[in-house]
Amino acid sequence: MGGAAAGMAAPGSLHGAGPMASPPPAAWPGGWNREALPLPDAGLRERDPESYWGRVRDEQFLLPPGRAFLNPGSLGVMPWPVLRAVVGSLAAGAEYGTDTVPRWGYETLDREREEMASFLGCGADELAFTHNCTESMSFIAAGMELKAGDEVLTTNQEHGSGISCWRVRAARTGIVVREVELPVTPREPGELLGCLTSAMGPRTRVLSFSGITSPTGLVLPTRQLCETARARGVRTVVDGAHMDGQVPVNLRELGCDYFAGSPHKWMFAPPGCGLLYGRADALDRLWPTVATGGWDNRAGLRSARFMMVGTNNRSTIDGMLAGLRFLRALGEETVYARQHALARHVVGEARRRPYLELVTPDDPSLYRAMVSVRFKTDKLEPLWAGLRRENIGVLGGQRLRISVHVHTRRADLDRFFGVCDRVLGA
Repeated sequence: MGGAAAGMAAPGSLHGAGPMASPPPAAWPGGWNREALPLPDAGLRERDPESYWGRVRDEQFLLPPGRAFLNPGSLGVMPWPVLRAVVGSLAAGAEYGTDTVPRWGYETLDREREEMASFLGCGADELAFTHNCTESMSFIAAGMELKAGDEVLTTNQEHGSGISCWRVRAARTGIVVREVELPVTPREPGELLGCLTSAMGPRTRVLSFSGITSPTGLVLPTRQLCETARARGVRTVVDGAHMDGQVPVNLRELGCDYFAGSPHKWMFAPPGCGLLYGRADALDRLWPTVATGGWDNRAGLRSARFMMVGTNNRSTIDGMLAGLRFLRALGEETVYARQHALARHVVGEARRRPYLELVTPDDPSLYRAMVSVRFKTDKLEPLWAGLRRENIGVLGGQRLRISVHVHTRRADLDRFFGVCDRVLGA
């Protein structure tokens, strides 16, 4: 889910150092449909990883050379192939060259859902495309059959969209929403598992939690939580906004009943792309929130019923699939490894700074591509000004979240810490 989590509003703007206005398409080198450059040879990655990833950034992304963008956890960066797919799709639709104009919102998009489902380890009839994770979570919370007094167990580290959908339901129908306090910096995954499993009670009907938390990037033991909940007859809802594209996701192996995803963060998709998964039996019990013809056709449409929301921008779907193909071309495990290597570099650098407190746990299994730190001073306006001057984009306040992806250069991280040192290190 996009934006800053509760209590983490960045000073000035979403990207603490200030967003950089994009030039109009005509000013982009070669235009939006410039000839695509191939990915660098994989052998270069083995010989000289920094050169390889530097070329990926320079040749596949529109990021200006002087820009250090350390906030893909709010909104990811589209590479050239995705931009080409989006604009090409818009252009094809504008031509009206056939009598059938693609309109996401009335189509089942079987082929597209099959491609995404194969990546996520589920069936196409268990997957729907939405606009974002917020929408998917709201569909789930509004559509589940719950009655007054039923308890939804969640955590105190949810994104605003992941908790508000349940609070609306509580206000309307009298369900009970109970938040479990999780340790911000746990020592090992068992602490998180114990907090939530011990909190389940006889009235608990739903366990709703983030697989990777938005405020700090903490990785929860998702599969073990789902297994425990299922054994107790509790349905599970996983806010996976930070999972798809940051960690391997196999939904059947995770064992959750529902999953909400956000490919426009870590999967290179354009803004306005979301995922809604439900186990077949769970989807059949879920009521649609937005309805048009076919809303009640469970047998024929199943998950596609949740895409019947009226005319939408089909180009976002074409761009999302281009992002998936770009991820696969780079190599899923290669991407995850690069992200985590950069994050571990951030952890090491943060640990050496006396003006910083590392919020991210020491255990590398508890974080992936997002690192959280806390400044030991609240006088940070000079820091934000310095980051803006250096064109470094971050998210956070006194507690700051640093996100990294394959377009992140070690030099970007060095620049960030360099500004911090100059302002706070004296």
